[in-house]
Amino acid sequence: MAQPPLLADVRPSHRFDTQALLSYLQAVIPGFPPPPATIRVSQFGHGQSNPTFLLEIGHDGQKNYYVLRKKPPGKLLQSAHAIEREYQVFQALGTKTDVPVPKVYCMCTDESIIGTAFYVMEFMQGRIFTDPGLQELSPEGRSAVYRAMAKTLASIHRADVDAIGLGDYGRRENYCKRQVDRWAKQYLASTGEGKPPRDPEMLRLISWLKNHIPEEDSKPGLRAGLVHGDFRIDNLVFHPTENRVIAVLDWELSTLGNQMSDVAYNCMPYYINNRESPGPAFYGYDNVAPSGVPSQEEYLADYCAAAEVPWPAETWNFYIALSLFRLAAISAGVYLRFLQGNSSGGKGSDLAGEFARYLTTTALKVAEKNTALPPAPQRLSSTSGESQCVDLWGFTPSPRVERLMKKLIRFMEDYIYPNEAKFTAHAQSDNRWSIHPLEEELKEMAKTVGLWNLWIPADSAALASKVFAGQEMGLHNNKGWLLGAGLSNLEYAHLCEIMGRSVFAPQIFNCNAPDTGNMEVLLRYGTQQQQKKWLKPLLEGTIRSGFAMTEPEVASSDATNIECSIKREGQSYRINGRKWWTSGAMDPRCKVLIVMGKSDQKAALHKQQSMILVEMNAPGVQIVRPLTVFGYDDAPHGHAEIIFENVCVPVDNLLLGEGRGFEIAQGRLGPGRLHHCMRLVGAAERGINLMRDRALKRVAFKKSLAQHGAFTSLLAECRIEIEQAKLLVLNAANQLDLHGNVVARGAIAMAKVAAPRMALKVLDAAIQTHGAAGVSSDFVLAYLWASARTLRIADGPDEVHLQTLAKLELKRARL
Repeated sequence: MAQPPLLADVRPSHRFDTQALLSYLQAVIPGFPPPPATIRVSQFGHGQSNPTFLLEIGHDGQKNYYVLRKKPPGKLLQSAHAIEREYQVFQALGTKTDVPVPKVYCMCTDESIIGTAFYVMEFMQGRIFTDPGLQELSPEGRSAVYRAMAKTLASIHRADVDAIGLGDYGRRENYCKRQVDRWAKQYLASTGEGKPPRDPEMLRLISWLKNHIPEEDSKPGLRAGLVHGDFRIDNLVFHPTENRVIAVLDWELSTLGNQMSDVAYNCMPYYINNRESPGPAFYGYDNVAPSGVPSQEEYLADYCAAAEVPWPAETWNFYIALSLFRLAAISAGVYLRFLQGNSSGGKGSDLAGEFARYLTTTALKVAEKNTALPPAPQRLSSTSGESQCVDLWGFTPSPRVERLMKKLIRFMEDYIYPNEAKFTAHAQSDNRWSIHPLEEELKEMAKTVGLWNLWIPADSAALASKVFAGQEMGLHNNKGWLLGAGLSNLEYAHLCEIMGRSVFAPQIFNCNAPDTGNMEVLLRYGTQQQQKKWLKPLLEGTIRSGFAMTEPEVASSDATNIECSIKREGQSYRINGRKWWTSGAMDPRCKVLIVMGKSDQKAALHKQQSMILVEMNAPGVQIVRPLTVFGYDDAPHGHAEIIFENVCVPVDNLLLGEGRGFEIAQGRLGPGRLHHCMRLVGAAERGINLMRDRALKRVAFKKSLAQHGAFTSLLAECRIEIEQAKLLVLNAANQLDLHGNVVARGAIAMAKVAAPRMALKVLDAAIQTHGAAGVSSDFVLAYLWASARTLRIADGPDEVHLQTLAKLELKRARL
């Protein structure tokens, strides 16, 4: 393992007894290398606050790495260098949130060990960018890093402090007022008689800040929550090769309070000019931000969308001025410690005094502006109620998605449409429950050209990368990328619509139900063992899966009705029940089912259900029959009725935990809940295309059908229906990206009602235009219509979605 950058020998004023430290760590950290281990200590040179060290522990020819963070030596300002709070927040975030932080091992307040209090944490091997301009990256890399930074800051601000035990971590109201008071005192303590002289401009800035504290600061419920306090790019560790954050460091200034102060502090590079500033380069850009670095407005838009907070235009001047002021006060303290000989920052500390004066001047310039931000972008304008943030900038696909769309359309035209007749004939043959060899050939071609697993959203792709890190699980194969393109739901909608134009297309690109939903479950909720056994072959497309929830004896649209039992017996679960419409179970490649059943009928209504993995060849799994949809049995994939009779599976097959079936079901419906709607738009587009072609070529009563007034009116109505439904689907996908399932549920419900209704109307018109041929298997229309009609039930009955919409409307009326 190569030594990470930014390291140097320990500075003389920060040296400590390494052997005493080694003995202490061996005594308190479980699994720490025992005697006769060796220790080598290096110091991280980056940063100006608490000294931080890399511990290299040698034992039996192996090396282990830890990071130690301690208070600086000497007399310290009151409340400064609170490493105990850092340790507390690491513990809370590391075990109960998705905020990326290193694992902490111990906290030592016994100053006799190394001279000050300290804690030890995990060493995160990765990249630290000290230049916010990211000159070493491509423009695309810079853009991706900034998006990851915005998303990470939003994840911190979304943390439920009461749920993770940080409810008493600080006062939530009057944060900015307290910040102004605190740093004013720190500044006054660092300057004056016998110390560096005070800057009159700084005193004027303090007065301005005290007179312009936003009204929202006194309200604990508005913008209040966990605040990092020093969130900037050089306090983040990025993955060694991927543009995602794996650790947020330096929580010394963290507390509860006004979170917009964090955002403004993070945006200081937009206000600090490195060529004018005497301070460290990691605070600003060289005149302007390099290509690829988003503008301040673009970055703020990403943050506000991810954090689901209002646009801060009216108060932005104050927050930026406060951030610059605070950094100026910190710099004044660094300069004082430099003069006293105990600064932890090393190089640059001698310039900290000049840097403080530059920051003060810059802050006053910002304070005197009328506004530092334009009005809210339209895509962030919001209204009260459940529905927010419709993207009024439009749903035009990005250049990258346009390239994928062109590639996908070409693939469909060259390989899917010309072979539909072959697939249909095979599905109607005596050998229909086998896989046509052409399907496997086309799948390999799709991998080769990068049209594989396009359904996997960006967050799930990152999750999979994290899950598989360091494992030989084959993220790459020799012909393609298994984790898709990292698209948003909105981006994927454009591609999914194209796939929906053929009933045979989704499986060619490994974007078919129920496998997409099942893979999502394994990505989010599966154990490492479950992922290795089932997720990898599903991602590769070498096996298929089924989802068994619906039952013939109960109304399964209300999942609390399910009767299939999942009972714990020692180290196994025994499953008994009857399921039907288990899509994919007839496929000879189907190797595993996700089964939903009741594990505890005495629990709360939505805690009775669990989900468990059942192998198709497990004793007691009996396929009763394939089911037909308007006469179609959808061979070779099919929909099976299955009996589970005393099926015994290991406890390790349980997903997430007993009673968490509904929780998994909601997660499974995340990105997948709109896929059917997206495909239905594509089916309708295929229908209207065939309808146009037929009308132009077919003659009736001495005129082409296209020349008949009845047809032209029908065609126009179909186009209106398609565009309306498409906009509803794209809006729902966009809301799902911006706000998640809960806020987007109204938009999703509308799309789920409108899309199948629209598809049925358009396809029926296309069938009518084709006459008798339309209901035959010579055209794909009848099959598309049957599939669309099924989705009015399979994707949740219309009545359920309408009930959701009605409840939301009534809730708005009560606001």
